[in-house]
Amino acid sequence: MNSKTLESRLHALANHPVFEWTAVCVIITSALLLGAKTFEISETSTRLLAWLDWAITVFFVAEISLRFYACPDKKRFFSDPWNLFDTIIVSVSLMPVPSGDQALIARLIRVFRVLRMVSIIPELRILLNSLIKALPQLGYVILLMFIIFYIYAAIGTTLFEQINPTLWGDIAISLLTLFRVMTFEDWTDVMYETMAVYPISWAYYLSFIFFTAFAFLNMVIGIVVNVLDQEQSKAYKAAHEDEPTIASLQAEIVALRELIIEQRRI
Repeated sequence: MNSKTLESRLHALANHPVFEWTAVCVIITSALLLGAKTFEISETSTRLLAWLDWAITVFFVAEISLRFYACPDKKRFFSDPWNLFDTIIVSVSLMPVPSGDQALIARLIRVFRVLRMVSIIPELRILLNSLIKALPQLGYVILLMFIIFYIYAAIGTTLFEQINPTLWGDIAISLLTLFRVMTFEDWTDVMYETMAVYPISWAYYLSFIFFTAFAFLNMVIGIVVNVLDQEQSKAYKAAHEDEPTIASLQAEIVALRELIIEQRRI
């Protein structure tokens, strides 16, 4: 068996749905093991979990090695951010868990193995790529939202500081209070307290909620959905770029018809 044949078989195996879903199941099992270690379990169960953890690590090493050898251009394997991310996660998993204070850091690093679910499932990759590409546009929305927050926090501190210094003592605390109002966490209690002194203060809260919870939130959703639609369109075109279009099929039919007519004349 030559190297090209072996490479093609490894590529088919790495992209086989059964292999991909097996990797997903192993990642889910790894996440469950991390959760199980947070409970008080017997020494036998701890030893069993340790063996399972090593078995999962061996599978991860075998899986990333298979994908590397199945890649036609191995020099560009690590140019893919997802391949680089998976390699880093697997390499970190190979580090032994020391005892003492460093054990906590090692366990926290192994939690990131669950993120490999994103690199394996294409739909999750599209969602994450859409979120990352939407960040520049979201930055301006967040900046505008911060300006609105700051203005309302300054007004709230000026008007309501004497009513409840715990909620409106300074502009930083007022920002936290407004975040509570935006998330609708008992915001009516805050409003009724100030309405006892300023009956018209309800307009302050309702206008703030309109700008933040309704207007800006819908803007954020619209930007993310728009970028997500663009990413899905790109993924669809990339998956079907080799398929013949209707125009090319029509051109081939016309050419074939002309060829048949010429053959009949001969």
